[in-house]
Amino acid sequence: MDLPLYWTALIAFLVINVMLLSASVLVYAERRVSGFIQNRPGPNRVGPAGLLQPFADVFKFVLKEDIQPAAASPFIHSLAPVLMVVIAMTTAALIPFAEGVVIADINVGVLMLLALTSISVYGITLAGWSSNSKYALLGGLRSAAQMISYELSMGLAVASVVLIAGTLSLPGIVEDQAAGGAVLGWNVFRNPIGALIFITTAFAETNRAPFDLPEAEQELVGGYHTEYSGMKFGMFFLAEYVNWFIASFMIVTLFFGGYLIPFQPYLLAALPALDGSILLGILQFGSLMLKVAFFAFLFIWVRWTFPRFKYNQLMNIGWKYLLPIALANVLVIAVGVIIFRTLF
Repeated sequence: MDLPLYWTALIAFLVINVMLLSASVLVYAERRVSGFIQNRPGPNRVGPAGLLQPFADVFKFVLKEDIQPAAASPFIHSLAPVLMVVIAMTTAALIPFAEGVVIADINVGVLMLLALTSISVYGITLAGWSSNSKYALLGGLRSAAQMISYELSMGLAVASVVLIAGTLSLPGIVEDQAAGGAVLGWNVFRNPIGALIFITTAFAETNRAPFDLPEAEQELVGGYHTEYSGMKFGMFFLAEYVNWFIASFMIVTLFFGGYLIPFQPYLLAALPALDGSILLGILQFGSLMLKVAFFAFLFIWVRWTFPRFKYNQLMNIGWKYLLPIALANVLVIAVGVIIFRTLF
């Protein structure tokens, strides 16, 4: 259904602020979980149980001096972090949060999603180039090469989902997963190889460990944001965590039923009054957020469990393994869809 303009504006306002807040929540969650994994307390000084530590960090970023290298390109150097944040925020407009609750329900939502995530690499590349630093430039170049390697496999994984659903609309893909009647209708069961490829490439796309080669502190000091300080560095930090949050949303939307409640068709059959109600929308939103929270935790868990790959290993995984497997998976899914639609 089409929402009134004022509802769309309200949802957009809430989503932008939630995305800004999510970065602080994820920073705190990562510190607490990493502390637990490493058998140490984590943040416990600022506020009760350290809850206010992320906000203290934001305050510190605002007050820090903005230092720009003398040999840097001033305009591009300032544009890069803004570009990263704007693109990260824009992708949130495509996410269906409940049935009929989406800011931009467009027929080519999947294509728009891939286009926006592809553009984000320009922010990193421009940051590396404009800093006029060898460490930053190497980080930017690594990010560009990494994006090319993994974007192809990610696109093929998404294409396999589109073949099954028969639509490029993200709400349409979610509703198609309800056709199975229960969780077995989710794409993770119908297309497990595609789900595994997409989750793997999501780690690379968001520059998260073990694929965080563009930063690689032990090799490149800080990578593409080596020459950034103050709020500009804070904006890169914000974009990274928002992208991580968005990646969790996209994994859930494409492969884990999105906002669908497990066994939702049976629930609606037992309680028909629930269909189309506000309560159903709240339950769907809660279901979505629980799934997203699990994958956000998975990103943290993987970071503090697996060591960083070498750069040649990263390229080998992308070109020699993920891409051929993704191509074969798309062909198998396409043949399966043709046979299924011919017979049924």
